[in-house]
Amino acid sequence: MEPTEHRHGLKNQFASDNYSGICPEAWQAMQEANIGYANAYGDDLWTARACNSLRDFFETDCQVFFVFNGTAANSLALSALCRSYHSIICHELAHIETDECGAPEFFSNGTKMLLVPGAGGKVDPQAITSVVTRRTDIHYPKPKVLSITQATELGTVYTPDDLRSVQETVARYDLKLHMDGARFSNAVASLGVAPKEITWRVGVDVLTFGGAKSGMALGEAVVFFDKRLAEEFDYHCKQAGQLASKMRFLAAPWYGMLTTGALLDRAGHANAMARELAAQLSNIDAIEIVHPVEANAVFVRMPQPMIDRLKGAGWHFYTFIGTKEARLMCSWQTTREDIAALVAAARGTT
Repeated sequence: MEPTEHRHGLKNQFASDNYSGICPEAWQAMQEANIGYANAYGDDLWTARACNSLRDFFETDCQVFFVFNGTAANSLALSALCRSYHSIICHELAHIETDECGAPEFFSNGTKMLLVPGAGGKVDPQAITSVVTRRTDIHYPKPKVLSITQATELGTVYTPDDLRSVQETVARYDLKLHMDGARFSNAVASLGVAPKEITWRVGVDVLTFGGAKSGMALGEAVVFFDKRLAEEFDYHCKQAGQLASKMRFLAAPWYGMLTTGALLDRAGHANAMARELAAQLSNIDAIEIVHPVEANAVFVRMPQPMIDRLKGAGWHFYTFIGTKEARLMCSWQTTREDIAALVAAARGTT
């Protein structure tokens, strides 16, 4: 069996872009922020620079907050959009439903999730209509927010046209629109559009923008395009234990990656590696690519014995119970050599 650990860390890794290290541009910014003293709790130059860089990135005067992780970002953002007797509509595969241990419900004091289907991980606007209109009585948790994921849990991306269709439905029923952007940079790099074209211009009220998966050590940005919704959000963050005393170390990587262009460049590399991986795996008869490769995820269906042998040889990736599907994630750190090794291992197990 090939060893899975060596002095440079984990080998044979395609489980998650969370497994990657800190990219050089983020690391350099943290080193620079580490020089000398700075005011605490976000009242520092680095945080101000990062917020302004995000405003430049989105070409609008948005309100920005930095928190430690994606669960807190999503949960606190959603809690700012609704009350406990409201409901949040999301895709049945959405991370806020399947992977956050009830945190959105917890932070919003019990707001109910209403699940809708949709091909490719994207919500179906007609399904949203069905959920909103099937009951309007006081005994039903009133739909208030639609949460969508960009890029989706299945590695697809919402195009501007997709989002305009969603916006029409949201506007019709006076819903707020939250975007879980854990891999938003991958979506922007994939679409090649200005970030504003897939956020505030198509009605997104608040975006939770992923930093960790983009190559930072930790930290997510909560970006309110409707600044009225951000009222007292700083108190939400403090109460939830998300107000960093040394905030500059959450903020500086954003400044470094945005001002150098690395945020989208690194995301584009991850996307390119995913496309190359998919192309090579598709030449193996026993493997089927099951979803379009539009960001940095490759979903494949393979025989269970192949899954078992690859995992037994030390390869790290997630599988989904009952589907025989595996998710292979690429990151800013993925190399062509990594891909070649995985493809060779897959060929050796056929």
